[in-house]
Amino acid sequence: MKTDPTVDRIRKVRHAISVQCDHDPRKLIAYYMKYQEKYKGRLMMSPKIVARG
Repeated sequence: MKTDPTVDRIRKVRHAISVQCDHDPRKLIAYYMKYQEKYKGRLMMSPKIVARG
């Protein structure tokens, strides 16, 4: 099976973050929420879905 270097790097970083948070799901969520708030100006919002009637 061929590996993708980009996917490997992403997995490595995600694992490092998990280690930093002691593999605790609550700490991981808090980490990502804090990160999201810090960079909220750089995030793209999903388009609003308009109901057609």
